[in-house]
Amino acid sequence: MKPLVTMIVPGRDVAGFAPAAIASLQEQSERRWHAILIDDGSRDETGEVFADAAASDDRFTVLRNEESRGLGAGRNLGLDRVDTPFVGFLDADDELTPHALHAWLRTLDESGSDFVAAAYVRSRLVDGAYRPGRVQPWVSKSTDPRRLGVTLREHPDAAANIVAWSKLSRISVWDRLRFPEDVVYEDQIVAQRMYTEAQAFDVIPDVAVRWRLRADGTSITQGKARLAVLRDYLTALRGGIDVLAAAGVPDAVRTRIELILAMDLPPLLRIAAQHPDPAYPAALDTFQEWLRALPEYASVRPDPALADALAW
Repeated sequence: MKPLVTMIVPGRDVAGFAPAAIASLQEQSERRWHAILIDDGSRDETGEVFADAAASDDRFTVLRNEESRGLGAGRNLGLDRVDTPFVGFLDADDELTPHALHAWLRTLDESGSDFVAAAYVRSRLVDGAYRPGRVQPWVSKSTDPRRLGVTLREHPDAAANIVAWSKLSRISVWDRLRFPEDVVYEDQIVAQRMYTEAQAFDVIPDVAVRWRLRADGTSITQGKARLAVLRDYLTALRGGIDVLAAAGVPDAVRTRIELILAMDLPPLLRIAAQHPDPAYPAALDTFQEWLRALPEYASVRPDPALADALAW
């Protein structure tokens, strides 16, 4: 059975979580897939978990970086080896829902669009097990209701869905596109380029991914108190808005500003208020000044419902 989809699955030191990610691929109702597992210089047993998967299931291929190069480099390594019509991404500590590939492929077959973006939920440790929460308000606004063959001007709220692993693309999308390397939050600018450069894209309310928020605090998104991570984070936020502004989609710029004000800035400001390094609040102040200077800022009306976004 010839695969239709290549899933690129990078991970570093995720031996405790990778089996669930692998199982979520094997449990897909759509069977025509191939997965490239990329061990990004792990120091734990991640490499062995990946090797065992490939030994027992020939749909898996394993690649390894001897030294960690980050998610962006891992995804680029996988992209250079894709030989299927469609490609998607799954972080090795997350999980696909059982019908994710089927929903993505069925949608693109119907629409002929460049890519499809689906909903996703957070998965948190509750009573000793990781349990998925509800679809958050900003995710719902970007993916519900189902829309086929739209552009960002027609659906500017799509710009809120910025993660790489919520989407399935035709491989042609990646002819001129790759992820930034040696930074974190590498998918935000790429996502906005996907939206602005697509002839058309789809959004669907189906939940495709359970995004694991690790209880030990080791997820990349949980490292925002580090100055280097903050700088990458702010660069990604700014770069994504720059892409939208350059494409002439002010409504999408407003969408991003509203979400940044409601979701991104409040926890960063709490960290800054107690941070021992004055460079941290200074970097945040500079970013806020830039944000307020944007022409779209004056017309932003934050949605009170987004204040709930940091909860389940």
